[in-house]
Amino acid sequence: MTYEEEIQEKENMSYEEKNITVSLVTQLLIAGYYVASWWNIYQSGELAPNRLFGLWAVVIAASIFSTIIASILTNIVLTILEAIQSKKYEEPRFASDERDELISLKGTRLAYLIFSIGVFISILVFAFGNPPVMMVSLIIFFGVLAQIAGDILQIYLYRRGF
Repeated sequence: MTYEEEIQEKENMSYEEKNITVSLVTQLLIAGYYVASWWNIYQSGELAPNRLFGLWAVVIAASIFSTIIASILTNIVLTILEAIQSKKYEEPRFASDERDELISLKGTRLAYLIFSIGVFISILVFAFGNPPVMMVSLIIFFGVLAQIAGDILQIYLYRRGF
């Protein structure tokens, strides 16, 4: 690979970076929706399980499906745009190397750490007399927060050139 090709490769986002960025954006949108909806329920004074169950289901389902669908659509659209831009079609490279695996593991480790701390905080909140719905709400919040933090770390490591 020539020096110019290496520079171009560093300037372009890799397949993994694109997927992580899409995941980060969708998780941020989901977190924003969750916090806003939860806050509205809390302000109304009704932390009733029947209202929160629907919110939890929406957040969990949206987190799973939006990440998968957004990732697939992003790859399709970006492949088409790159083919149009370069006026030729190149088979996308979906292979990951050891660096990609290491970055992924570091992001996962941070996500697990944040989620574990969040579960501990949620249990303490419950132990100090708050209702179980508050504990579950915090666990779901820390799950989304952990994914966001893991994605941010992975993007940072890719941009830094780890």
